[in-house]
Amino acid sequence: MYKIQPKTLFTGKNVKYLSTCHSTNDIAVEMIQSEAVSEGTVVITDNQTAGRGQRGNTWLASEKQNLTFSLIWKPTFLKASQQFQLNIAISLGVFDFLRTYIDEGLAVKWSNDLYFRNQKMGGILIENTLQGYTIEYSIIGIGLNINQVEFPLPTATSLRKVTGNPQQYDLSDCLSKLMEHLEHNYLLLKEGYYDTLKARYLTHLFRYQEWHEYRIESQIYTGQILGIDEHGRLALETSEGLNYYGFKEVEFII
Repeated sequence: MYKIQPKTLFTGKNVKYLSTCHSTNDIAVEMIQSEAVSEGTVVITDNQTAGRGQRGNTWLASEKQNLTFSLIWKPTFLKASQQFQLNIAISLGVFDFLRTYIDEGLAVKWSNDLYFRNQKMGGILIENTLQGYTIEYSIIGIGLNINQVEFPLPTATSLRKVTGNPQQYDLSDCLSKLMEHLEHNYLLLKEGYYDTLKARYLTHLFRYQEWHEYRIESQIYTGQILGIDEHGRLALETSEGLNYYGFKEVEFII
């Protein structure tokens, strides 16, 4: 169970807990379709059996060790063409939460993964429903490694592993604090601080203005990230010049 009292206006005030489920995002969709859902509602589980990640990947996490949940917001103030602004605000919310425990080495990997150096700590999957030209609902699925210390892949890590904390973190406390950081950045977005949020996003962007290898159309290029355009495409400079890429068009080589 998660009994939290975050210092927020609405985010995390209503929590639906499931001991196990296939996908919290799917449950959130069902809730939206079948009932009136208050903004800021959280669907959380201890054991997600079919969590989805970016690129159609599966998100795997040990039972009762990490945070796996979906958050429902109603960003009706955003146009459909501004969807990436929401990615920025949410990524910064998770980043700010982790930053309270980790001084350096954290980064947001485009478009919205959380990394410590070259290891992934968490991922975000945002699914929007549109009403005309605006966003009606956003379902924000977040998987964040907190207490798990053993992983099947060397490219994964967790808050406890990074900090070396001998004790497990209290997941309810972590969830409550995370809600506060998420809502803070969401309210900045709602108030129109797009440029401020984007500047912070670039400041913390993984491999920003550094030369690394990327795979584009099965070919490997050395390039540097120079920014993000208004649609969330990655500005990447290579020997072929400066080009903009959607999420599935470029792969980071870690």
